[in-house]
Amino acid sequence: MVNVKQKLAEHITVGSYKEETMNSIIKPNLLNGVPTVVPQDQDGYCTLYKIDCSDGLGLMTVYQVYPGVELIYNDFETAECSWGNELEGNILEINHCREGREECRLKSGACLYLGEGDLSIHMMDNCAPAMSFPLKHYRGITVILDLDKIAADPPEALQDTSLDILGFREKFCSDDRCLVMPARDEIEHVFSELYSVPDCLQKPYYRIKVQELLLFLCMIDVTSEKQREQYMSPQVEVVKQIHKRLTSDLRSRLTIEELSKEYLINTSTLKATFKGVYGQPIATYMKEYRIRQAAVLLRQTQGTIADIANQVGYENQSKFATAFREIMKVSPKEYRGQYRIGGNITD
Repeated sequence: MVNVKQKLAEHITVGSYKEETMNSIIKPNLLNGVPTVVPQDQDGYCTLYKIDCSDGLGLMTVYQVYPGVELIYNDFETAECSWGNELEGNILEINHCREGREECRLKSGACLYLGEGDLSIHMMDNCAPAMSFPLKHYRGITVILDLDKIAADPPEALQDTSLDILGFREKFCSDDRCLVMPARDEIEHVFSELYSVPDCLQKPYYRIKVQELLLFLCMIDVTSEKQREQYMSPQVEVVKQIHKRLTSDLRSRLTIEELSKEYLINTSTLKATFKGVYGQPIATYMKEYRIRQAAVLLRQTQGTIADIANQVGYENQSKFATAFREIMKVSPKEYRGQYRIGGNITD
């Protein structure tokens, strides 16, 4: 998988930076700090934002597809990216998660989570001015719809339809609701091909796919959609503290009961909220986390496999090797050999 720094090197090919000129819904001064703005063409159709976050980097590649419609490719290797202030207007945000996990924090204090393949729909004035990524990695697409602008000047191909653009707010977001639709074939059909569009076909293809998305939204029966569970901010913050505790000392093997007593949280609430935030039960998540940290150590250090197993919480090298093969599909020795023989130790 190509990381954000590599993608940034691929994208930034313009000789000098200049201020953004397109009439964009997403504007640089909305971001916390001043991102680097790199125009990718002469007419302002595409603009790249490089965002320096507190603990990583983000890339937002914004395409102005129609008046009032922007398609954004998001690549983040960070836990959070905050906005400086809120967007004004009748603006609907649609997010599709390709990799990682995204947190949507509503103004009510409730948190919703978007996993791989999921789709979320909400009004931008109902969410906190920030994007959060519990796994510190996120790749996905955002479509921003200025409902007033689209209603006044809809795409030509949709002008003769009964598409009620202004009705989307009431349909999807009445009572300050945020709709999260779990991954399914219809969503995958709309979004999957957008992740591999040749440059020469981008403009016409994006316009077609946006029209398809609008028609898809028109056909959704919201009453049949089961609402995704919400988690309140105090519970989420406690679980994030527990996550930090667990991942900062991999040699420690704390039980759920011990964590529940220490952090004063009910065991069932702890288990449910952890899975909601991080997408897996605690034991499954920590097993994968330990093995992936071990993989980093195998690539980056000269430590013995036994030493590395101990560093990530396995006193028994045989159990470590079994767990490593289960997740990485090769043994620790084979994994290290692949990187060394191939000369791929680059992290």
